[in-house]
Amino acid sequence: MTEETPGFGDNAEKPDVPSGATPDDAAPQAAEPSTEEGPAAPAGDAASSTTDQSAQDVGLIAQLDQVRTALGERTADLQRLQAEYQNYRRRVERDKVTVKEIAAANLLSELLPTLDDVGRAREHGELVGGFKSVAEALETVVAKMGLQQFGKEGEPFDPTIHEALMHSYAPDVTETTCVAILQPGYRIGERTIRPARVAVAEPQPGAQTVKGESETAAPKDSADAAEDKETGGGPDEG
Repeated sequence: MTEETPGFGDNAEKPDVPSGATPDDAAPQAAEPSTEEGPAAPAGDAASSTTDQSAQDVGLIAQLDQVRTALGERTADLQRLQAEYQNYRRRVERDKVTVKEIAAANLLSELLPTLDDVGRAREHGELVGGFKSVAEALETVVAKMGLQQFGKEGEPFDPTIHEALMHSYAPDVTETTCVAILQPGYRIGERTIRPARVAVAEPQPGAQTVKGESETAAPKDSADAAEDKETGGGPDEG
């Protein structure tokens, strides 16, 4: 006796298949992939995502502000450093000029007695021949180095550049005046190497007072003469 396996016999139940359908249509519908979308995300998750994005934006803005602040500080530091460097360069250039003037002044100070001898020889007419050529060459060299001679008769006395060795009074001067140059002065630029040694003259004491009295007396004499003319002038006759 043969046992029948349930579901495989003639009496086994067959799935309902519509008439006219193919065997493929009889496959279970559960095997087909579902094309329906899943359920929508809850509203709370969307709000949380928006809040996180806003927090990130705030953080980025804060970082950007910090970067801008740091950039401004570094720019200010750079500008300050550049200004200090420019001041340093100007100071170095000024110091170089000063050192050069000091060195030239020290050298030329040693030549001043020789230049004085040349000047005295010229005044006495002894600057002739080869000595004249050497003296003129020396004067040309010191002039190229910036040495300038100053001091003239008749100029007002200035204690910053003049040294008075002789003093006198003169009626024809109205202020302290250099009337004789005993030794010329020398300078390099604005630096005085040696002041001019001079003889000075001051106005005669009381000269201005006498002059003022004479000017005052002159109008009085003119007034007396006019009065004499009106009254007939001269002593009474008879």
